[in-house]
Amino acid sequence: MTRPSRTATTFPPPIMAAKRWVEGVEFPADRPLINVSQAAPAEPPPETLRQVIAEAALNQPSAHLYGPVFGLPALREEVAGQWRRAYGGDIEAEQVAITSGCNQAFCAAITALCTEGDEVILPTPWYFNHKMWLDMSGVTAVPLPTGPELLPDPGEAEARITNNTRAIVLVTPNNPGGVEYPADLVESFYRLAQARGLKLIVDETYRDFDARPGAAHDLFTDPDWPDTLIQLYSFSKAYRLTGHRVGAMVAQPSLLAEVEKFLDTVTICPNQLGQIAALWGMRNLGQWLAGERDEILDRRAAIHDNMPKITPQGWQLLGCGAYFAYLHHPFDIPSDELAPLLVREAGILLLPATMFYPDDEPRGARELRVAFANVDRPAIDTLFDRLAGLDLPLAPNGSSA
Repeated sequence: MTRPSRTATTFPPPIMAAKRWVEGVEFPADRPLINVSQAAPAEPPPETLRQVIAEAALNQPSAHLYGPVFGLPALREEVAGQWRRAYGGDIEAEQVAITSGCNQAFCAAITALCTEGDEVILPTPWYFNHKMWLDMSGVTAVPLPTGPELLPDPGEAEARITNNTRAIVLVTPNNPGGVEYPADLVESFYRLAQARGLKLIVDETYRDFDARPGAAHDLFTDPDWPDTLIQLYSFSKAYRLTGHRVGAMVAQPSLLAEVEKFLDTVTICPNQLGQIAALWGMRNLGQWLAGERDEILDRRAAIHDNMPKITPQGWQLLGCGAYFAYLHHPFDIPSDELAPLLVREAGILLLPATMFYPDDEPRGARELRVAFANVDRPAIDTLFDRLAGLDLPLAPNGSSA
């Protein structure tokens, strides 16, 4: 009997599936499509940064050649230095690897840590690309249900640890839920992982848009952090470098030695022009990035301001932060049917929570993700006006559709 391929063990890419819902649908001029499906900036980098990329492409021959597997030494140093100042801990350049995006950093970390039959604990709702890679790696994703505020419980995580568990994964600010995990909660997961000899993978892709001042956690202040912590980061969101694919992993050098095998086999080196842009951005765009953060925080506020339009129907805001609003819908239809219906009936493209849960989890049928990074306050106003105008049967007593 032929066994399924690695890729056959997981589901199709959700963003690509959602984009197909738009095919063949006409959107009138007075009701254009509001696309809140993907968590990525739609605008290009600022012009100053594009000039840096263009000049490097024209005048730096080495920018078109293979570079170091772990990325440009100057960028690794910059990340280490800025992280030391931000988190107050001891972080060295040798503990930083530059990757081809944060997704690759996660894939590399899992490949270096796990083998067939191992387990990794993921809070639900989970980031679907994390689940996809675990599936394709033969690693079991152990769902960790979250509470009403979408926060995972360390005690519940401990109850799910087995001899096959290798890591616990946290995404904060969270994708898809938007919630910012409190520092003491992250600390509790860190201590749990430390006590049980596991790795704690903390994906901070959206750290630049955290509403809290200062560091979101103090894990790096523990001198022994390299034994437990793996931090992941993306330059894509901060500097609008999505197409250049630049991310980072911060971890102990012995683990990075294993990661290097993966990176060298898959991409050989990160994108050179993207790294040049990321380095220049880190050194020169602090004020610009602060303005980007302010804009995202205003859009977050706009979500809260608009919720009274739809709460009378039974909508609930479960989480809101970074790029995301995470909603409980009131309708007597599962979210994976509601989402494509919204494209046709309301001109709204968003994601159903069935993409963020195991197939047998009923919560997925009642929840939706709105990614608001590319819609300004007036567009958010319009989005909620359209949601308020939906005329669909309501679920009885708020039960699962």
